[in-house]
Parts: sequence; structure tokens; C-alpha cells
Amino acid sequence: MLFFRDLRVAFHSLMRSKGLATIVILTLALGIGANAAIFTLVRGVLLKPLVNRDENRLMYIRQSAPSGGQDNTTFSVPEIKDIEGGVRSVSEFGDFSAMDFTMVGLGEPRGVQGGVVSGNYFEVVGLRPVLGRLIGPQDDGPNAAGVIVLTYRFWSTVYKKDPNVIGKTVRLSSIGDRPATVIGVLEPSVPYPADTEIIGNIVISPHHLSATMVTGRIHRMTELFGKLAPGATLDQARTELRTVYASMKKDHPDAYPDNGGYRIDAKMLRDQITSGARTVLLVLLAASGLVFIIACSNVANLILARTVRREGELSIRAALGASTGALRRMLLAESLLLCGAGAAIALIIAQPLVTILARYASRFSVRALDLTVDFSLLWVGVALAVVAAVILAFVPRLPSANASNGMNLASGSVRITSSTSRRQRIFAVTQIAASFVLLAGASMLITTLIALQTTQSGVDTRHVLVIDVPALYNGKTPQQVLDFYNESIRQIDALPGVSQTAVGMIAPWRDAGGGFGIGLQFSGDGHVRGKDDPRALWRTISPGFFTALGVPIVAGRDFNALDDSNREPVVIVSATLAQSMFPGQDPINRHVYWTDPVLEFMEGTESEKARFTSPHRIIGVAADVDDEHIVPSPTSTIYSSYADASMFGGHLFIHTTGNPYTLVTPVTKIIRQMSADEPVEHAATLEDIRAKVLAPDRLNSLVFGVFAGVALLIAIVGVTGVLAFSVSARTREFGIRLALGSQPESLLRGVVTEGVVMAAIGILAGAAFGLIAARVAGSYFGDLKMPGALPVVVSAFVLLGAAVVASMLPAARAARVDVIQALRSE
Repeated sequence: MLFFRDLRVAFHSLMRSKGLATIVILTLALGIGANAAIFTLVRGVLLKPLVNRDENRLMYIRQSAPSGGQDNTTFSVPEIKDIEGGVRSVSEFGDFSAMDFTMVGLGEPRGVQGGVVSGNYFEVVGLRPVLGRLIGPQDDGPNAAGVIVLTYRFWSTVYKKDPNVIGKTVRLSSIGDRPATVIGVLEPSVPYPADTEIIGNIVISPHHLSATMVTGRIHRMTELFGKLAPGATLDQARTELRTVYASMKKDHPDAYPDNGGYRIDAKMLRDQITSGARTVLLVLLAASGLVFIIACSNVANLILARTVRREGELSIRAALGASTGALRRMLLAESLLLCGAGAAIALIIAQPLVTILARYASRFSVRALDLTVDFSLLWVGVALAVVAAVILAFVPRLPSANASNGMNLASGSVRITSSTSRRQRIFAVTQIAASFVLLAGASMLITTLIALQTTQSGVDTRHVLVIDVPALYNGKTPQQVLDFYNESIRQIDALPGVSQTAVGMIAPWRDAGGGFGIGLQFSGDGHVRGKDDPRALWRTISPGFFTALGVPIVAGRDFNALDDSNREPVVIVSATLAQSMFPGQDPINRHVYWTDPVLEFMEGTESEKARFTSPHRIIGVAADVDDEHIVPSPTSTIYSSYADASMFGGHLFIHTTGNPYTLVTPVTKIIRQMSADEPVEHAATLEDIRAKVLAPDRLNSLVFGVFAGVALLIAIVGVTGVLAFSVSARTREFGIRLALGSQPESLLRGVVTEGVVMAAIGILAGAAFGLIAARVAGSYFGDLKMPGALPVVVSAFVLLGAAVVASMLPAARAARVDVIQALRSE
């Protein structure tokens, strides 16, 4: 009951200082709300258990060749069989191959991201259906019927949870064409290793049934999962995997060249899924923690200033017999009211904050997509509020009954002791230091974003519209597919405003990693073929491709209608490849040819394979087009005519003089009139594709920029408050100095200098703290980057400038002190 009375008294006391109470509550709401939202994000992405059964036994196995630039080479079927036969600490293995399909027969024709799995895959990874059934052992083998399972997100967003999709038959095209029946919908789960929309058995991919897939050791395209045997540990599994892998490398040295640095490793599945988001979320958690420190420091300063102004009241209470404990309890009651109100508002703003941050974090982990504020958030808010309240209650120095004279009981003026002044400055410096760390980090991200956005890509991004129109064979011959594209180009070129239409296999930046990933090995005239042959990207394009993208041909000519499979094989190469293969020579009419051993597993007849790997005459050299990276680098690329090679993917590139998006409707109409089953999707300008790829960097800059801006604003308020209180307490001193002849400008400079000195100390403290924290964090997170000199210098100048601005108002007040009133203030 005693404490409730204290709360009532505290409420009436705070109502007499509504302005201060409002500032404190809003500041705490911001600090607590940001931290509660971040905690929800971290808990949901990093700490929340997966829906997979036996999660603590699930592991992900990865093969890599880091020296060859391949972080994940995936596995081949013979490699998986060797591992299954030699590892005893893993009771079951499940495999998954990511493939893109064109799906017809279930609503609009569309391209879908798919997975091809073994019959025991879902049993191994511990997932269940919400509708129908999943793929099982009965669906394994070449004689099984084709079946697919829809992922929950795909089913709920595209088909609006329609239960009637079960039993529908679809036609799937990728490397081959097969029918399949929808048999189930997967429960909501993390789509790993790819953000798949459908998952099917191996029958839906004829390529998986081919002899090259089954017997080719270097034909790697399969991810591998495992379930630890009862009682087995991850370390035991790793040891066995590495032992078996060493035997594989010894028995098949040609499949594991020394220059690749081939290795195998395993992680628990949850650790693998969250690895991409762990660093960014923990950095975000640290940023929100700094905001909380800044908010508490600012509020502590305000509470301290209010307590000093209440010295008379507190001294009277002490003189009348109030103990230190009673006074501290009264301050605690006030702090709890302020922090409780701040926490209540924080919980209200937490849900929209979680929604915004979840969209941000989903760029790094799909687990963030479905986050909502849960009950644990309430306890986070309460805990933060109690911590803040206790800190604020024990900040002020309290009088005792025998120290009333020291508190100037009879005086109505404000007296500021050295300890109070020191504590206020410590809080202000703490705010500035934390703000500097956030500002430097945000400046680094913004500087990086500006550099990325202003980088010239070498193509005309603004006037080129890209539309996905994948090559749909479905029983058609390659010539019929070629005729379809040729007629599409002819009709689209006739549309008003179209200056050039072309076809290519890769949409720049959006399809990064497609088209044989890091490229294929090749050689050329004057070079000896060997296992260390260089690599080049392979692209299939139509005539006019370079004109459509605004890329110059620096030597030779473009493809034309005569460059087909019935004539001499020809190619166009990038300028970097021409210079590296034929330095100081004319590359035109020289030859290059593919030497990569993986090409023995390519689809097609023996004559088609022989033609593909035969010497190709160079007819042109084009400027480099780095379609993999936003910041372009020298790129070796070999371009083949789509009339002389199989077309994979399929994208229309339409160069226009007007608004590119006005062409979407007429182009879709043209394509659908020619083929009603042809998907026409993902229309976007190259400029917008590039912007979408940059979205994570933009979101990084935005989120951390907001944190830094809020921190800077709170720090400015804190510096202003400290200096304003200092000026108020030194009114008599300023009056005496003016009476003795000091100029107002001198007082103004003194107060501003005081603010700048606090800012400078805060910047130095922040720099030291940031350096130490970065080094400690760098030992745990290898991908953590330090800001360069420019962001640090800019951040320092911004804070110094903010300190000057924050100091001007109190300084102007000091310069305008009335001498007579100041001398009478005692």
C-alpha cells in the first residue's frame, strides 16, 4: 500500500512537469520499442525452433572448392552413393536438386522455382503435409508417375488455399517435358536450400533419369541433407564425412583437381538456415542497444536536472525526517510511471516496427516473413522498463537530514555541484559516443550505396524492357522454338516506339549465378589445353542483342540470320577475353573452344555435342557486360547465336524510345496469340532490376540511417539540455563576468566551446569503443566490415556541427543575461 501511495504522489508530481514527462516517455518508448522489435526479430529468425521434426538431428552437408571460387559445388549421384555407403553416424540421407520449370495447366502459365527430391527426402527433413500427402518411397524410381507438392506460401498466395488443386495434372518443362499430378501441400516451413514453389519426384526431370546424371561424378547439381543416428554427434559425422571424402579424392583424383581446394563440411540445418541473417541481425541488435543507451542517458540527464531543481523540496523532505530509502522509493515510483508509460507506447509501436524490420530481414532469411509480436515481447518491454526505471531512480544524489545546509534549503536558486555537473556531462558524452558509432556505420552503408548506384553498368538500363518468355519445348523441335522467337521479334519490332528487340538466356543481375554459374573452361588458338584452362561465361543471344542493350561491338560484326547450325560455328567474345587470350593481336577469325569436362554430360546428340565443343571462329568483340555483379568487373564471356545452340531460359530485351512499361500489354498479347501456353512474366526495365538487386543495400542504409538519425536527434537534445541547465545554474557567474567587462560574444564562444569539447570527447570515446567492438566482433563474424576514413570523418563533422547547433540556443541565452537580474538572483 505504501508503494501505491508513492505512485499516486509521483503521478501528481509529474503532472506539474508535463513537458518533461512527455519527452521522457517518448524517448523511452522509442528506445524500448526498437529493442523489443529487434528482440522479436532475433528470436523469430535465430532462436525459434524449426517446424521440422527431430530438428536437433538434422544436418546440411556441403561440398565446396573455395580455391576455384565455388562456395557450394553441390554433389553428384556417385558422390552421394559413396557418402551413404561409408558414413555410419548418419542414419538417413535426403537429396534435393533446384531446377526452374515452366508449369502449364494450373491457372496462368508460369515459371516456377522447383526442387527435385528423392522419395525419402521429406521423411529425412521431418516435414508433413497440410493437405494431401507428400512424396514418399513409392514415388521413387524411373517407373513412378510424376508427382509434385506445392509449398504452403505458393499455394496460399497464388491459389488462395484452394483445396481443389489436389489431383490436378500439370505439364512441366525444363530440361525435358513431363506431366505431373499435384498430390499435396507442404506445411509452412523454411524453403531451403532454395525458395521453391513446387517440389517433385525425379520423374518430373528427364535429365535426372539420364545415364550422365546417374554415372557422372563431376555432374554436380544436388544438395545433401542428413539425419544423425541416435546418440551420434555432429563432430562424429564430420570426422566420418572427411574420412570418406579423403578416400573419394584419392580414388578419383581427376574429379577433384588440386587447384580447386575441394573440401566437405556439415552444419546443423538450423545453423545453416540462419547463417545468412545472423551477422546482420546481431549488428542490428547492437544498434538498437546503442539507441537504448542513448535514450536512457538522455532521460537520465533530464531526471538529474529535474532533481537538482527540486533540491529545495528534497531537502525539506529530508529535514522533516524522510529517509534516503523513502526519497529513493519516491524517485523510483516516478521512474516506474515514466518507464511504464514509455513501455506501453513502445508495445503499441512495436508491431509496425516488427512489420517493417521483418520485410528488411526477409532479404537475409525467409524466416522473417511471418513474424508477429508474441507474448514474449511483453516481458521484454517490462524488463527494459524496469531496468530503465532502476537506472533513473539511482542516478540523482539525494540529501540527508543532516545535510540540508549543503542543499541551500533557504535559497530558491539552482545550485549545481561538481558531481552533478560531471554526471550530466558523462551522460551527454555517452550519448555522443554511441551516436558516433551508429552514424559512422550508417555513413559507411550510405557511402557504399551511393557508390553502387552511381556505378556505370555499361548498358542502357533506362530504356530496355526485359520480359521473361522461357523457351517452351513441349514436343516442339529446336527449330520451331527458334521460329517462335524470330516471329516474336518481328512483331514486337513493328510496335510504335520499339527500336530493337532481341532474345537472351540471362536477365542481367536478376539471374546472377545462372548459365553454369562461374562459367566453363575453354581454350583457344595458340594455347595448350589443360586442367588449368581459364573459365568464361557462356551466353546464347539473338542478333541485335548488343544493339538492344546499347553495348558497342568494338571489333568485327554482330550475329546475323546466316549464323546457324548449318554453317561454320562462330562466336562473339568480350573485350577482356580477347585481350587475355590474344594480347596485342587481332582476335577476329581466331578460334576458341570449350574444354570443360562437365560438357560430356550435356543434353543432345553426339553430333550436337561435338559441334558445341569444336573450335568456333571469332567474328566480333563486344564491350564487357558483367551481368552477374552490380559493380562491373572485367568479364570473360563467349556469346553463341541462338540459331546455333539450344536456348535455355528465354528473355526478351526490348529497347524503346518511350515509356518501356507501355509495351507490356501489347507484347503479352502478341506472345499469347502465338502460344496460349507461353508464360509472359516479370516485366521490368534493367534499371528497375538493378534497383531491386540493390534493395538489401538500400534497406541496410535506410534502417541504420534511421537508427543513426534518431540517435543524433536524442544526442542533440541531450547536449542542449546539459548546456541549458549549465547556463541556468551559472546565471550569477555570467552576470558578474559581464559586470566586470566581459563581452557577450566571449560568453557565447565559451558555451559553444563547452558543447564542442563534449562532442569531441564523445567522438574519441565512440571511435575507441567502435574499434574495440569491431575487432572483438570480427573474431566471430568474418564478413564484418570496418568503415573507411570518409564515413568516419563525415560522421565526426556531422556530430561536431550538431554540437555547435545544440550549443547556440543556451549560448545565446548566456549572452543575453541581464546583469542586474543576475546579481539579484541570490
